[in-house]
Amino acid sequence: MATITEQLAEWSTALSWEAAPQRVRDLCVSQVLAHLGALFGGARHPMGRRVIAGFGRPLSDDAARSAYVIAALTMALDYDDTVFAGHVSHSSVGVPLAYARSAGLDGAGLLRSILAATEVAARVTAAATLGPFRGQTAAHTHLAGAVAGRCVAQRLGASTMVDAMGIAFAQPPWPLNHAFFGSDAKLLTASTPIRTGLDAVDAARAGLRGAPGILEHPEGFLARFATIPLAEAAGGLGERWHTDTLSIKVHPGCAYIDGAIDAALRLHGAVAAGFDQISAVSVDASIFTVGMEQRAAPYLSGPSSGLAALNFSTGYSVATALLRGGLEVEDFAPPRVEDERVWRVARLVEVRHDAALSRRALLATAPIGAALRMAGDAAAGWLAAGAGITEDEARALLAAPDPGFEAAEKAIGARVRVAMRDGSEHAAEVDIAEGAAGPDTRARHREISRTKLVGNAAPLVGEAAAADIADRVERLPGAGTDEVRALLDRLANALT
Repeated sequence: MATITEQLAEWSTALSWEAAPQRVRDLCVSQVLAHLGALFGGARHPMGRRVIAGFGRPLSDDAARSAYVIAALTMALDYDDTVFAGHVSHSSVGVPLAYARSAGLDGAGLLRSILAATEVAARVTAAATLGPFRGQTAAHTHLAGAVAGRCVAQRLGASTMVDAMGIAFAQPPWPLNHAFFGSDAKLLTASTPIRTGLDAVDAARAGLRGAPGILEHPEGFLARFATIPLAEAAGGLGERWHTDTLSIKVHPGCAYIDGAIDAALRLHGAVAAGFDQISAVSVDASIFTVGMEQRAAPYLSGPSSGLAALNFSTGYSVATALLRGGLEVEDFAPPRVEDERVWRVARLVEVRHDAALSRRALLATAPIGAALRMAGDAAAGWLAAGAGITEDEARALLAAPDPGFEAAEKAIGARVRVAMRDGSEHAAEVDIAEGAAGPDTRARHREISRTKLVGNAAPLVGEAAAADIADRVERLPGAGTDEVRALLDRLANALT
């Protein structure tokens, strides 16, 4: 019987762009638009400028170094987009972009590489998602994304990909929370495993062999990285499309606080004029939001807080949204980050667990609902602990595994209440944040992703040039090799 990596390699290296359903191809283009928005956002921030100064510009002639830089820039502000399961785009979009020129890819070839890498990386991540690492800390995602993205882009063949996967996963990353939240090392969370994956491809091309059963072997990856291994999550190739679960970040920062930010934005008009009269702010939220706040809070120190802690701070983001009616790249750098008015309100924000919101978030397709249903009774304890219910109640809520992801949702909602000194109160509630997987995003993903790209590129290149870049990305399905190179040139010049 073929191993997991053999199945993934055979499918991804044989995949044709036209074989994917039209809705999936459309989402893939939006994924590229949105990821480029994160790239421009990172390049605009002082931290991104340090990355470029230290490692060089993105989309240089050195493809491996370029992939490393792209990942660091898109990681910088936690502005990257997600699927079930994982923050795959750092590798699944960034690596094919970095190798597109040397591989001589046309538009369909570039998109094919991105789609294949996304589907492979998402499946490997899903197989281990019921374990100690999820979200950006699941850095092993990018071992798979880098290997698949490069192998498909360069048409290296299934056997090379199997060996490369076996070599890449021989020493998977184990991130430490203290460094993740308490330093700038988080910027390299995807970059480092991407480089490992690319080196593994070089090793495989040179004839080194990898263990083909590295993922599912009793002494392999899943045995060490998953509390409940879900080898079956790697299946459904060509039938269950993880790209269907695309969630697009419309704000810099952790997706787990997007619902609270959106609720705060709805209250901006009512409270901004009297912002200095706010006396209390409460955020009722799911275990995902509460957990992120608990992890980030010890690393917050007002205006001198590190960028990673700021991106995960519900208090800072909600206070900023209430005052300014938006949350932008500039809000995470001086002089805005030094605004004591914002910090006064940020310190008032109380994040409280709401069991009903947790049940909704835990059972939605992403970030782990699909995995819980796949695990069945074995996952009842996970759901019970997070939702504040008994294991019997949890078992009753766990339906059959999802046959497909066309109706996927990521419902990490929140309820925000703002009390004023005059005794008045304002409240708003959000179920699914803007851009998160759900009916609205399925209907508007192109608009949302294009707005993200143009809005983040325009401060660097101007509105017209930013719109031109977006137009070129949208034309990728029919673009020739010369048009892809022209797009890459535009991007490289804009990001210099």
